[in-house]
Amino acid sequence: MRPKVEGEEVEVRVVKEKIRSREELKDEVGRLKARGKKIVFTNGCFDILHVGHTRYLGEAKKLGDVLIVAVNSDSSVKAIKGEKRPLVPEAERVEVVASLEVVDFATVFVEETPVALIEELEPDVIVKGGDWDEKDVAGRESVKKWGGKVAIIPQIEGVSTTNVVEKIRKIYG
Repeated sequence: MRPKVEGEEVEVRVVKEKIRSREELKDEVGRLKARGKKIVFTNGCFDILHVGHTRYLGEAKKLGDVLIVAVNSDSSVKAIKGEKRPLVPEAERVEVVASLEVVDFATVFVEETPVALIEELEPDVIVKGGDWDEKDVAGRESVKKWGGKVAIIPQIEGVSTTNVVEKIRKIYG
């Protein structure tokens, strides 16, 4: 049994409160928009969190007041990345993402793309990494329809989950 750390229970509760269902998130976004808050949305697998992710999310947060991160479900990661992924289950991935200070809310979505969720939330900005062309960003047309924008954040060369997995394979076989 590991020792109890003072304040740990409070921190875990705060992180869990940042993880919202679709319905809860829609209500929360409505309240935030009514207060004039600018909503930023991004999504991804976040299978093995690395510095590319943390820097990307930090830059995304600068584009508005509230950062929402939608994490692909296990089934959608499998459909996108193949049978060997994800390495980390969705409940753990969304908790890790929610634990980041720059992330205001996190949720899991089951579809292959977040278009339906984007249309429900109507964020002011949707963000993707530099490995995406704007024309390929899911939800691009929707967000522009209500006057929002798409932002592409340059990626850090050589930093990716795939590269981390390859390094592990080389080192540990």
